[in-house]
Amino acid sequence: MTAWRDVERAEPEFAARVRALFDAHKHKTIATLRADGAPRISGIETVFEDGELTFGSMAHARKGSDLRRDPRFALHSATVDPIEGAEAAWPGEAKISGRAVSAGPITEGPAGELFRAEIESVTHTHLDEKAALLVVEWWTADGGLRRVERE
Repeated sequence: MTAWRDVERAEPEFAARVRALFDAHKHKTIATLRADGAPRISGIETVFEDGELTFGSMAHARKGSDLRRDPRFALHSATVDPIEGAEAAWPGEAKISGRAVSAGPITEGPAGELFRAEIESVTHTHLDEKAALLVVEWWTADGGLRRVERE
């Protein structure tokens, strides 16, 4: 199992950039799999705490049912448009994929279930310093941090 703390230990600067993108906005997007295998996109909130990435599902929500049946997920940070004429300032977007493990009932607020992320990959897509190339950096426990640049 790979927890968020493992990403932070392996690549602290990369993990800090990814976390900043997730923490910049309250609402994110999660993809789960429906019973028939089709993708489902849902809004979600996430928390990085004590070296773990967690998120919840309200009682009877479809995303929680999806995750209990098939724990695979893909989580996407909020997407923001670059500022016109200042593309180099675009922070990019971050993605985390893995498997959701039940961490029990939500103890504060509305009833629901808390999930902990077992992380398989973390990605940060952004522009290079000159805003000329798209940069995709991704980390896995087996492969470490990798980077590719595209025109």
